[in-house]
Amino acid sequence: MGLPVREQVKYWGIAAAMLFAILWFLGDVLLPFILGGAIAYCLDPIADRLERLGLSRVLATVAITIFAALLFVLVALLIVPTLVEQMVGLVNAAPDIVGNLKTFLSERFPSVLDANSQLSKSLAAFAEMISSRGGALIESILSSAAGLINVIVLVVLVPVITFYWLLDWDRMVASLDNLLPRDHAPMIRQLARDIDDTLSAFIRGQGTVMLILGTFYALGLMLVGLQFGLAIGFVAGLISFIPYVGAIVGGGLALGVALFQFWGEWQWVAAVIAVFFAGQFLEGNILTPKLVGNSVGLHPVWLIFALSAFGSLFGFVGMLVAVPLAAAIGVIVRFAIARYRQSRLYQGLSGEAEE
Repeated sequence: MGLPVREQVKYWGIAAAMLFAILWFLGDVLLPFILGGAIAYCLDPIADRLERLGLSRVLATVAITIFAALLFVLVALLIVPTLVEQMVGLVNAAPDIVGNLKTFLSERFPSVLDANSQLSKSLAAFAEMISSRGGALIESILSSAAGLINVIVLVVLVPVITFYWLLDWDRMVASLDNLLPRDHAPMIRQLARDIDDTLSAFIRGQGTVMLILGTFYALGLMLVGLQFGLAIGFVAGLISFIPYVGAIVGGGLALGVALFQFWGEWQWVAAVIAVFFAGQFLEGNILTPKLVGNSVGLHPVWLIFALSAFGSLFGFVGMLVAVPLAAAIGVIVRFAIARYRQSRLYQGLSGEAEE
């Protein structure tokens, strides 16, 4: 006989409280393990496919690890330095871009933007703030990240933890399955499958979309000859998981730089705009339908709230666990709503009459 509902709520509540307490007190310690687990989760389907092709789990894990290490070194040596340099340069160029905007507005609307107008003062203050604080902000982010995720964690600890996570992934899943309460095991397995479907569609599918879009925007802007094209494309691709926000933010940055760089050469400004229109068409009609699908179940507003809430409570570690926890909570809420609609509380006596 199963436990009463009140007892189940108590025990599951204790488990949830313990999870939050662990994140609160051991967040920095858990960081490499969470990173390793997240990477292993994304790579597990590749390892399973290699096993189906005839490799053992050990050989599949070794092959994936070697390829990932070579790719990481290549990106770290060729792309990251240029990206950081362009982001710092973009921040430093902000006063000139804002000054060009002021010139454009003063020529078209001289009465609105005279020397003593509030808009003129606001633009000048905004440019000065970005120039004085933007570079320091980027440097502080990089220095704090270097202090938080030091060289040992990046080069040694995370790859080692990922290797063992990936090697024993199926075994760990089977062990967890054996620990499930027997009365509720089928229901928990179904919820776990739903959570996995949501996570895999979002993390693997949307992650691939972000990578392709970021590469497309960066290459397109660089081919046009736009300054800071790599940095702007990276930013646009990074936030493209929120519908239209990536294109709006990236397009706004690119258009501002294009107006500053190609002033009077409107064909190149039009080319920059065309890159983002083409990216939106590619995302909406090809990438998202094929790679993500329509059953992700993570609303953008819910995702932003989860990232903000968990990031505020638990810092960087909270942001890492925000997506899987948001997916799990979303699946559980939908399951609870479905059960509620089948219950006597929702249907009342009319439900019995229909039966």
